[in-house]
Amino acid sequence: MATVAELKADLFMVIVLKDTLEKRGVLGQIKARIRAEVFNALDDQSEPRPPLSHENLLINELIREYLEYNKYKYAASVLTAESGQPAVPLDRQFLAKELNIAEDANGKSTSLVWNSLSFLTWW
Repeated sequence: MATVAELKADLFMVIVLKDTLEKRGVLGQIKARIRAEVFNALDDQSEPRPPLSHENLLINELIREYLEYNKYKYAASVLTAESGQPAVPLDRQFLAKELNIAEDANGKSTSLVWNSLSFLTWW
């Protein structure tokens, strides 16, 4: 059994490690990765998913494009696993065309979600 001094030393090391990971900006990524892996482990593959309609496929792809554009790769992986989206995303140009989202010359400098909302003048 560990002594009180050993437990205090271990706790101190955990706090230092947590602070270091936060300062490096990786603690959030680690937490997101753990959540994604826990979700994948708990996902019941034996329960069939409802069929994915064409409309939901496109909406999910738009959301995935936004998540991947912003480098939210673990959130995107959970969306893909939970929604039953194909592992390979749809081509961005195809998605923009299907959803009638106009892209300007700088089209790839923003996400398709932003491009689809760009007509709003109150931004």
